[in-house]
Amino acid sequence: MVDIALRNKADAARRILRELDTVVVAFSGGVDSTLLLRLAQESLGDRCVAVTAVSPSLSTRERKDAATLARRIGARHLEIDSHELDRPDYAANGPSRCYHCKTELFEICFATARDLGFSSVVYGATKDDMGEFRPGMNAARERGVRAPLLEAGLGKADIRALSRALDLPTADKPALACLASRIPFGTTVSEDRLRRVEAAEDVLRDLGFHDVRVRFHGDVARIEVGSAEWQRLLDPELRRQIGTRVRQAGFRFVALDLEPFKSGRLVEAQDP
Repeated sequence: MVDIALRNKADAARRILRELDTVVVAFSGGVDSTLLLRLAQESLGDRCVAVTAVSPSLSTRERKDAATLARRIGARHLEIDSHELDRPDYAANGPSRCYHCKTELFEICFATARDLGFSSVVYGATKDDMGEFRPGMNAARERGVRAPLLEAGLGKADIRALSRALDLPTADKPALACLASRIPFGTTVSEDRLRRVEAAEDVLRDLGFHDVRVRFHGDVARIEVGSAEWQRLLDPELRRQIGTRVRQAGFRFVALDLEPFKSGRLVEAQDP
Protein backbone atom coordinates (compact mmCIF):
# COMPACT_ATOMS: atom_id res chain seq x y z
CA MET A 1 0.00 0.00 0.00
CA VAL A 2 1.12 3.56 -0.73
CA ASP A 3 -0.29 6.78 0.70
CA ILE A 4 -2.53 9.09 -1.30
CA ALA A 5 0.17 11.68 -2.00
CA LEU A 6 2.50 9.07 -3.42
CA ARG A 7 -0.27 7.46 -5.44
CA ASN A 8 -1.09 10.87 -6.91
CA LYS A 9 2.53 11.35 -7.98
CA ALA A 10 2.56 7.94 -9.64
CA ASP A 11 -0.69 8.78 -11.42
CA ALA A 12 0.85 12.07 -12.59
CA ALA A 13 3.79 10.16 -14.11
CA ARG A 14 1.39 7.78 -15.84
CA ARG A 15 -0.59 10.75 -17.18
CA ILE A 16 2.56 12.32 -18.62
CA LEU A 17 3.44 9.05 -20.33
CA ARG A 18 -0.05 8.69 -21.80
CA GLU A 19 0.13 12.24 -23.14
CA LEU A 20 3.42 11.40 -24.86
CA ASP A 21 1.60 8.48 -26.54
CA THR A 22 4.68 6.59 -27.80
CA VAL A 23 7.99 6.49 -25.94
CA VAL A 24 11.46 5.03 -26.01
CA VAL A 25 12.64 4.48 -22.44
CA ALA A 26 16.39 4.85 -21.83
CA PHE A 27 16.70 1.74 -19.67
CA SER A 28 19.68 0.81 -17.53
CA GLY A 29 17.91 -1.61 -15.20
CA GLY A 30 18.53 0.64 -12.20
CA VAL A 31 15.94 1.58 -9.59
CA ASP A 32 14.65 4.66 -11.42
CA SER A 33 14.53 3.45 -15.02
CA THR A 34 12.92 0.17 -13.94
CA LEU A 35 10.03 1.97 -12.25
CA LEU A 36 9.75 4.28 -15.27
CA LEU A 37 9.57 1.30 -17.63
CA ARG A 38 6.93 -0.38 -15.46
CA LEU A 39 4.77 2.77 -15.48
CA ALA A 40 5.28 3.19 -19.22
CA GLN A 41 4.33 -0.41 -19.91
CA GLU A 42 1.20 -0.05 -17.76
CA SER A 43 0.24 3.19 -19.48
CA LEU A 44 1.20 2.51 -23.10
CA GLY A 45 1.64 -1.24 -23.63
CA ASP A 46 3.35 -1.87 -26.96
CA ARG A 47 3.66 1.88 -27.52
CA CYS A 48 6.71 1.85 -25.25
CA VAL A 49 10.09 0.27 -25.96
CA ALA A 50 13.07 -0.02 -23.63
CA VAL A 51 16.54 0.67 -25.04
CA THR A 52 19.72 -0.37 -23.26
CA ALA A 53 22.94 1.06 -24.63
CA VAL A 54 25.62 -1.65 -24.59
CA SER A 55 29.29 -0.74 -24.29
CA PRO A 56 32.30 -1.59 -22.09
CA SER A 57 31.02 0.94 -19.52
CA LEU A 58 28.02 -1.33 -18.82
CA SER A 59 28.93 -4.43 -16.85
CA THR A 60 27.84 -7.82 -18.13
CA ARG A 61 26.03 -8.36 -14.84
CA GLU A 62 23.98 -5.17 -15.26
CA ARG A 63 23.25 -5.94 -18.90
CA LYS A 64 21.82 -9.33 -17.97
CA ASP A 65 19.82 -7.82 -15.10
CA ALA A 66 18.30 -5.22 -17.44
CA ALA A 67 17.19 -7.90 -19.90
CA THR A 68 15.67 -9.97 -17.09
CA LEU A 69 13.81 -6.96 -15.69
CA ALA A 70 12.40 -5.96 -19.07
CA ARG A 71 11.10 -9.52 -19.58
CA ARG A 72 9.54 -9.51 -16.13
CA ILE A 73 7.78 -6.21 -16.86
CA GLY A 74 6.68 -7.50 -20.25
CA ALA A 75 8.20 -4.67 -22.24
CA ARG A 76 9.87 -4.90 -25.62
CA HIS A 77 13.59 -4.47 -25.02
CA LEU A 78 16.32 -3.54 -27.47
CA GLU A 79 20.05 -3.74 -26.79
CA ILE A 80 21.95 -1.35 -29.05
CA ASP A 81 25.71 -0.91 -29.25
CA SER A 82 26.97 2.40 -27.92
CA HIS A 83 30.28 3.97 -28.91
CA GLU A 84 30.94 6.67 -26.34
CA LEU A 85 34.56 5.52 -26.06
CA ASP A 86 35.03 6.79 -29.63
CA ARG A 87 34.16 10.30 -28.46
CA PRO A 88 37.44 12.05 -27.51
CA ASP A 89 35.72 14.24 -24.90
CA TYR A 90 34.30 11.16 -23.20
CA ALA A 91 37.55 9.19 -23.22
CA ALA A 92 39.47 12.20 -21.89
CA ASN A 93 37.31 11.85 -18.75
CA GLY A 94 36.83 15.43 -17.69
CA PRO A 95 34.07 16.50 -15.27
CA SER A 96 31.62 16.65 -18.20
CA ARG A 97 32.16 12.98 -19.14
CA CYS A 98 28.54 12.10 -18.34
CA TYR A 99 27.33 14.79 -20.73
CA HIS A 100 29.08 13.06 -23.62
CA CYS A 101 27.89 9.62 -22.49
CA LYS A 102 24.27 10.77 -22.27
CA THR A 103 24.60 12.51 -25.63
CA GLU A 104 25.54 9.15 -27.18
CA LEU A 105 22.70 7.41 -25.34
CA PHE A 106 20.04 9.91 -26.35
CA GLU A 107 21.18 9.94 -29.97
CA ILE A 108 20.70 6.16 -29.99
CA CYS A 109 17.27 6.52 -28.38
CA PHE A 110 16.08 9.19 -30.80
CA ALA A 111 17.33 7.16 -33.78
CA THR A 112 15.33 4.21 -32.44
CA ALA A 113 12.28 6.42 -31.96
CA ARG A 114 12.51 7.61 -35.56
CA ASP A 115 12.83 4.05 -36.83
CA LEU A 116 9.75 3.00 -34.86
CA GLY A 117 7.73 6.12 -35.61
CA PHE A 118 7.65 6.98 -31.90
CA SER A 119 7.28 10.54 -30.64
CA SER A 120 9.38 10.82 -27.48
CA VAL A 121 12.37 9.67 -25.46
CA VAL A 122 12.14 9.46 -21.66
CA TYR A 123 14.68 8.74 -18.95
CA GLY A 124 14.71 8.13 -15.21
CA ALA A 125 15.84 11.44 -13.72
CA THR A 126 14.27 12.16 -10.32
CA LYS A 127 13.68 15.10 -8.01
CA ASP A 128 16.76 14.15 -5.96
CA ASP A 129 18.99 14.56 -9.01
CA MET A 130 18.28 18.29 -9.14
CA GLY A 131 20.64 19.09 -6.27
CA GLU A 132 23.56 17.03 -7.55
CA PHE A 133 26.28 17.41 -10.16
CA ARG A 134 24.55 15.84 -13.17
CA PRO A 135 26.00 17.01 -16.50
CA GLY A 136 23.99 14.29 -18.22
CA MET A 137 20.83 16.24 -17.40
CA ASN A 138 22.10 19.07 -19.61
CA ALA A 139 22.29 16.63 -22.52
CA ALA A 140 18.69 15.64 -21.82
CA ARG A 141 17.43 19.22 -21.68
CA GLU A 142 19.22 20.17 -24.89
CA ARG A 143 17.58 17.31 -26.77
CA GLY A 144 14.11 17.50 -25.31
CA VAL A 145 14.29 14.21 -23.43
CA ARG A 146 11.43 14.00 -20.93
CA ALA A 147 11.75 12.88 -17.30
CA PRO A 148 8.27 11.78 -16.14
CA LEU A 149 9.40 10.77 -12.64
CA LEU A 150 11.02 14.16 -12.06
CA GLU A 151 8.11 16.04 -13.62
CA ALA A 152 5.72 14.19 -11.29
CA GLY A 153 7.79 15.22 -8.25
CA LEU A 154 9.07 11.74 -7.41
CA GLY A 155 12.25 11.44 -5.35
CA LYS A 156 14.38 8.41 -4.62
CA ALA A 157 12.49 7.40 -1.47
CA ASP A 158 9.19 7.66 -3.37
CA ILE A 159 10.55 5.52 -6.19
CA ARG A 160 11.73 2.81 -3.82
CA ALA A 161 8.36 2.81 -2.04
CA LEU A 162 6.44 2.55 -5.31
CA SER A 163 8.80 -0.15 -6.57
CA ARG A 164 8.14 -2.12 -3.40
CA ALA A 165 4.38 -1.73 -3.78
CA LEU A 166 4.64 -2.92 -7.40
CA ASP A 167 6.80 -5.88 -6.36
CA LEU A 168 9.75 -4.76 -8.45
CA PRO A 169 13.00 -6.52 -7.45
CA THR A 170 14.89 -3.23 -7.77
CA ALA A 171 13.13 -1.68 -4.76
CA ASP A 172 16.20 -2.19 -2.57
CA LYS A 173 18.83 -2.33 -5.31
CA PRO A 174 21.92 -0.24 -4.52
CA ALA A 175 22.48 2.93 -6.49
CA LEU A 176 24.73 2.19 -9.45
CA ALA A 177 26.61 4.19 -12.04
CA CYS A 178 28.50 3.24 -15.16
CA LEU A 179 31.93 1.65 -14.74
CA ALA A 180 33.65 4.83 -15.97
CA SER A 181 32.60 6.51 -12.71
CA ARG A 182 35.29 4.43 -10.96
CA ILE A 183 38.05 6.19 -12.91
CA PRO A 184 39.17 9.60 -11.55
CA PHE A 185 38.61 12.65 -13.71
CA GLY A 186 41.62 13.32 -15.91
CA THR A 187 42.54 9.63 -16.19
CA THR A 188 41.71 8.36 -19.67
CA VAL A 189 38.83 5.91 -19.92
CA SER A 190 39.71 2.83 -21.97
CA GLU A 191 38.10 -0.53 -22.58
CA ASP A 192 40.95 -2.32 -20.78
CA ARG A 193 40.55 -0.18 -17.66
CA LEU A 194 36.80 -0.65 -17.61
CA ARG A 195 37.18 -4.41 -17.94
CA ARG A 196 39.67 -4.52 -15.06
CA VAL A 197 37.29 -2.57 -12.83
CA GLU A 198 34.39 -4.81 -13.81
CA ALA A 199 36.36 -7.99 -13.10
CA ALA A 200 37.47 -6.67 -9.70
CA GLU A 201 33.95 -5.64 -8.70
CA ASP A 202 32.66 -9.04 -9.78
CA VAL A 203 35.08 -10.57 -7.27
CA LEU A 204 33.51 -8.56 -4.44
CA ARG A 205 29.94 -9.19 -5.55
CA ASP A 206 30.60 -12.92 -5.97
CA LEU A 207 31.80 -12.90 -2.36
CA GLY A 208 28.48 -11.42 -1.27
CA PHE A 209 29.24 -7.71 -0.94
CA HIS A 210 26.26 -5.50 -1.70
CA ASP A 211 27.41 -1.85 -1.70
CA VAL A 212 30.81 -1.88 -3.34
CA ARG A 213 33.03 0.11 -5.67
CA VAL A 214 36.50 -0.60 -7.00
CA ARG A 215 38.18 2.71 -7.80
CA PHE A 216 40.86 2.68 -10.48
CA HIS A 217 44.22 4.25 -9.59
CA GLY A 218 46.59 2.80 -12.16
CA ASP A 219 48.17 -0.32 -10.63
CA VAL A 220 46.11 0.17 -7.46
CA ALA A 221 42.53 -1.00 -6.94
CA ARG A 222 40.96 0.96 -4.08
CA ILE A 223 38.00 -0.94 -2.64
CA GLU A 224 35.07 0.77 -0.95
CA VAL A 225 32.37 -1.25 0.80
CA GLY A 226 29.26 -0.17 2.66
CA SER A 227 29.55 0.54 6.38
CA ALA A 228 27.24 -2.39 7.20
CA GLU A 229 29.67 -4.77 5.47
CA TRP A 230 32.95 -3.55 6.95
CA GLN A 231 32.84 -6.12 9.74
CA ARG A 232 33.31 -8.90 7.18
CA LEU A 233 36.71 -7.49 6.24
CA LEU A 234 38.07 -8.39 9.68
CA ASP A 235 38.28 -11.96 8.43
CA PRO A 236 41.91 -12.45 7.30
CA GLU A 237 41.05 -15.34 4.98
CA LEU A 238 38.44 -13.25 3.19
CA ARG A 239 40.92 -10.40 2.80
CA ARG A 240 43.44 -12.85 1.35
CA GLN A 241 40.88 -14.09 -1.19
CA ILE A 242 39.98 -10.54 -2.18
CA GLY A 243 43.61 -9.53 -2.60
CA THR A 244 44.50 -12.58 -4.70
CA ARG A 245 41.49 -12.39 -6.96
CA VAL A 246 41.56 -8.62 -7.50
CA ARG A 247 45.23 -8.86 -8.49
CA GLN A 248 44.21 -11.56 -10.96
CA ALA A 249 41.77 -9.02 -12.42
CA GLY A 250 44.74 -6.91 -13.51
CA PHE A 251 45.95 -4.86 -10.56
CA ARG A 252 49.33 -5.02 -8.79
CA PHE A 253 48.13 -3.63 -5.46
CA VAL A 254 44.83 -3.80 -3.57
CA ALA A 255 43.86 -1.18 -1.00
CA LEU A 256 40.85 -0.94 1.30
CA ASP A 257 39.44 2.55 1.79
CA LEU A 258 39.06 3.31 5.49
CA GLU A 259 35.92 5.31 4.77
CA PRO A 260 32.73 3.45 3.80
CA PHE A 261 31.37 3.50 0.29
CA LYS A 262 29.67 6.74 -0.74
CA SER A 263 28.35 7.47 -4.19
CA GLY A 264 30.11 10.38 -5.86
CA ARG A 265 33.36 10.19 -3.91
CA LEU A 266 35.47 10.83 -7.01
CA VAL A 267 33.39 13.89 -7.87
CA GLU A 268 33.85 15.25 -4.33
CA ALA A 269 37.59 14.76 -4.69
CA GLN A 270 37.62 17.42 -7.43
CA ASP A 271 36.26 20.13 -5.14
CA PRO A 272 38.81 22.66 -3.87
